[in-house]
Amino acid sequence: MDDTWTIITKHISETSGQPFSVGGLHDVGGGCINNAAVLQDGARRYFVKTNDAARMGMFEAEAEGLREIARTRTVRVPQPLCWGQAGGVAYLVLEFLELGGTDSRSFEQLGRQLAQMHRATRDRFGWQIDNTIGSTPQINTLSSDWVDFWRQHRLGFQLDLAARHGRNMRNKGERLLAGLGEFFRDYRPAPSLLHGDLWGGNVGSIGDQPVIFDPAVYYGDRETDLAMTELFGGFSAQFYQAYQETWPLDPGYKVRKTLYNLYHVLNHFNLFGGGYGSQAEHMIDSLLVELR
Repeated sequence: MDDTWTIITKHISETSGQPFSVGGLHDVGGGCINNAAVLQDGARRYFVKTNDAARMGMFEAEAEGLREIARTRTVRVPQPLCWGQAGGVAYLVLEFLELGGTDSRSFEQLGRQLAQMHRATRDRFGWQIDNTIGSTPQINTLSSDWVDFWRQHRLGFQLDLAARHGRNMRNKGERLLAGLGEFFRDYRPAPSLLHGDLWGGNVGSIGDQPVIFDPAVYYGDRETDLAMTELFGGFSAQFYQAYQETWPLDPGYKVRKTLYNLYHVLNHFNLFGGGYGSQAEHMIDSLLVELR
């Protein structure tokens, strides 16, 4: 075992208050951004994410986001144990959960619990720290105005990045940004606690109990979480029914979900390029039609 894992092992022992000596280490899928491994000593297992030391802030924000969700006592999340740097490596140690796939029962439970999580609100939009959406910076400067927050720190930020990456949508984008208030004439969202990156790849279950992970937490319109669940194929009908029964959505959601998913499609273009740029432009066009 190299020095990196020796340091991580020592940190686990110190934080948990119990000696931890690695008896096994094997790599697992960590997504497209991080490396991941499972550490075990026979009795305990931990899920460990690693990346370059420059990504330390991303892990700190993820740990704080998981704690923020856990404090609501609604949807289960993996508990963060410790995080830090070892040489040129940043790491985050999480509770290991033996996750399975979701089914109709766990999705139904998730719908109820997510609505309950969204009931956790604050007086302003944003969060006390910036974090990331994927590996893209996500600015969470606190604001009392949701439309201004979405215009400046979400869509405007991503449109600027897209221009730098060779896809200038500023003409259409500026028209959309100028007209954002039209989508909120009869709707005033509360600053709800959001997962922020709620697609199927960030959801699992332990039996009937849903688990969410890899958050991009901030306080914003709860519709943004619901919108993203529909972006890549959608969750089960039971999920949406349970959510609506717990906290019904405003009818305007049907239009605003495109506005909210535009943020994620732009981010996918900025991360991966390809057809996401055209998809984003089509979404902008459909939203501009709503402004006429």
